[in-house]
Amino acid sequence: MDIAAIRYASASWLVTKDGGAAGGFDAKMSAAKKAGATAVVIGRPPQRDGSSFEDTVKILTERFGLSGEPDVSIVGIGPGSSSAMTCEALAAIERADCLIGAKRMIEAVRTPEHRVFEAIVPDDIAEFIAKHPEYRRFAVVMSGDTGFYSGTKKLIPLLGNCRVEVIPGLSSLSYLCSRLGTSYEDVYPVSLHGRDHDIVPDVRSHSRVFALVGGNDGIGSMCRALIGAGLGDVRISVGERLSYPDEKITSGTAAELAGGRYPSLSAALIENDSPDEIVTSGLPDTAFIRGSGGDGVVPMTKSEVRAVCLSKLELTEGSVCWDIGAGTGSVSVEMALRAKKGEVYAVERRADAAGLIRENAARFSLGNLKIIEGTAPDACDGLPAPTRAFIGGSSGNMREIIRLLLEKDPHVRIVATAVSLESAAELNECLKEFPFTETETVLIQVARGRKAGNYNLMTGQNPVYIFTMQNRGTEE
Repeated sequence: MDIAAIRYASASWLVTKDGGAAGGFDAKMSAAKKAGATAVVIGRPPQRDGSSFEDTVKILTERFGLSGEPDVSIVGIGPGSSSAMTCEALAAIERADCLIGAKRMIEAVRTPEHRVFEAIVPDDIAEFIAKHPEYRRFAVVMSGDTGFYSGTKKLIPLLGNCRVEVIPGLSSLSYLCSRLGTSYEDVYPVSLHGRDHDIVPDVRSHSRVFALVGGNDGIGSMCRALIGAGLGDVRISVGERLSYPDEKITSGTAAELAGGRYPSLSAALIENDSPDEIVTSGLPDTAFIRGSGGDGVVPMTKSEVRAVCLSKLELTEGSVCWDIGAGTGSVSVEMALRAKKGEVYAVERRADAAGLIRENAARFSLGNLKIIEGTAPDACDGLPAPTRAFIGGSSGNMREIIRLLLEKDPHVRIVATAVSLESAAELNECLKEFPFTETETVLIQVARGRKAGNYNLMTGQNPVYIFTMQNRGTEE
């Protein structure tokens, strides 16, 4: 057929590419020779590797003067419905090539043209953006407001190679308060959504508390905790499906709302007409349950001494505290009341005393107080490093306890009490033996009045030595 074609065209030249065996090249060459035609062969170009997709994007970016940094808009979409979103938020979503966020948020704003990636963990979001340069405009949609219990805070530091803008949204706090017709400048905000937080101290100490509540029984669990703490009469307004057509707000006391059913993500405004938290140290001794067991009366640091010790500890809201030789737990309880955002570990070797600590912790509804049964320092090995420590009893292990405290945190602030001269002498030696930059010794003696017929007499209590020690220097 090749020979026939050449002869039919009376062709003197045959022009062909080198198509190899698959293209019948050998047959064409043989036909040209037999027909007396001169062959002109177009050779194969040298094989070259093409550019990767990432390199192509880089080449085009440089050639056309475009920025290599993607635009990332972190968008607060408010409670959820488009009617509650700002025009700026809607515009950022509309111009985005790709939407990123939780499934619920994406479904609220996506269009058929949008590419989407479902993610809520900041590391996953940042990794996706870095690995997909084909998208130039991302919109990361966040529930509520970007600055109010939002993932925005953790995401921004991960987007160093992007041009980032943050677009705030309507917070559920402002939305719920607007629906209730009340202001919110005096409201204390907390979140119980996806985190372990004891709301009882907040409600005790504030007249109004706003809470983001998650979980299938989040509202019910919160109400039951308030009831257990004697706060069953506080008023609660629960916002469900805020901004959606089926929005609902239910109001009542904690006791009245405890048995209700609410969506997994709700908002609540809690109002307490009588916040009664005591902010001074040294609760009356009668505030604590006392008792005795096989080893006799469980010791307790008395009110006046306790007040001085707590003052010397210089507690903060975030302190991590150890109470070693906790006895009835009076110091532990007051530590936990002061360190609301911290943790308190009551270490006690007597089982009957540990039981009393549990009762006293329950009496004050203290979720941040944990009881460790055992003898220090061995019982403390697995505990987190303390920032504050009170030693009310050492069982003869004072040096070992202080050594462990300093190993855990070289700058821990320690307050220890001693009643006997021997214990005071041992503590005095510890002040010299360990590398403290600040030490103080105080001797306190308290006398309490008592009735004697028509007279009032003062009865002296045992004198108590209070030792304070800390190394405030910085670690090298």
